[in-house]
Amino acid sequence: MFDFSQFAAAFPIDGPKPYDQNGVRQIETFRKTFDGVLFIDRVLKALGVGESKSYPPRGDSGLRALHQQICETKVSPHAKLSIFYYLLLDYDELRGARSNLAEALAEESGLPPNYQILMRGLWHMDRREFKFALEHLAHPSLPSEFADDIITVLVRHAKSSSNHNDNDNNNDDTDYSLALAYYHTVQPALQSASALELLFGALARTSVASALRFLRAYPDHARQQLFERLVASVLEHPQAGGARGRELVSLPLDSAEERWFQHYVASGEGRKSKNARVLAQMRQVVTGRDRGGIPVGGQGAAVAVREVR
Repeated sequence: MFDFSQFAAAFPIDGPKPYDQNGVRQIETFRKTFDGVLFIDRVLKALGVGESKSYPPRGDSGLRALHQQICETKVSPHAKLSIFYYLLLDYDELRGARSNLAEALAEESGLPPNYQILMRGLWHMDRREFKFALEHLAHPSLPSEFADDIITVLVRHAKSSSNHNDNDNNNDDTDYSLALAYYHTVQPALQSASALELLFGALARTSVASALRFLRAYPDHARQQLFERLVASVLEHPQAGGARGRELVSLPLDSAEERWFQHYVASGEGRKSKNARVLAQMRQVVTGRDRGGIPVGGQGAAVAVREVR
């Protein structure tokens, strides 16, 4: 019977080991890019294993100490094995493609596939291999574990799109496709306001119509705040009259949304933007409303509406 409480049963004694000085330095470099917190740190904290930053272990003695801490923690055997699985992925990375120590542990111990999928996904997140991470973390067998943190990392580390040279397209220069793919696939109920704000910002900068559909699921107070954030995301673009601006002013807004829009660009925070007049005028042309102009700006300047012939 497999006894993971024995160090030699869980980890190889011979061969290359990942927690020498160079290996630890590399892991700490990854940690710095994530504001000092890796996903394995969150897992260890959630399970009550060790003190803060017990990963990576320093050398063989550090790994033995961490192994003992894991074994002594009052959590399920599968939870303990999942941490060992993550650590063995470090071994596999160092030893090359032929190494399958993590898979061997899972097979010998009977670690359920969903534990393996989750930990492999988090391991790829910690290595900034986000595309590979999502192949695991978006798996239908997984609960939305660490969803707020996953969304936060994917949005904050979204890459600039090298092929976005046209300023008049429906996106800014950042590709949020991985963050949005994770959200649309998993449909997590986000718990933190910061994660919701980051997700909505990514939605608003990618598809104005999708952002509008998203905010309509919220109560009026939160819905108004998100709607104003949507308008602000369009106003802050250098070319607010471009594709995103045209998409916004062409949306079929309900009466409350129309009122929020007019107030935001005329007397709310949006009036401070040099693009407020442009957006207000575009909306008037599309809707045919108030052809005498609406006041925009702190001094009540009127927006002249061109006659559409």
